Amino acid sequence: MKFFLISDNIDTQIGMRLVGVKGVVVHEKEEVLSLLNEVERRKDVGIILMTEKIAALVPAAVHRLRTSKSLPLLTIIPDRHGTQRPKDFITRYVREAIGVKVK
Repeated sequence: MKFFLISDNIDTQIGMRLVGVKGVVVHEKEEVLSLLNEVERRKDVGIILMTEKIAALVPAAVHRLRTSKSLPLLTIIPDRHGTQRPKDFITRYVREAIGVKVK
């Protein structure tokens, strides 16, 4: 199984390409949705890496992919500018998911 990158900038694409991950740079919602449909049909792709900015364009598709019980898996990654998530997003996630406050 391979990784596939969907990015909004060339720098992230080049960085991933250096470690052997192929991918594309897109900017429009329609391009992202079309590409996701294409990549989902491919049997060789096991994990889709998507930058946060692109994921924000297609929240319904992200939710659908993340909650499906089939391949490919979807992972949201920060781009060259860093993450857009708040600093405590992991502790908040744990608290919401299982109700445990982590200090």
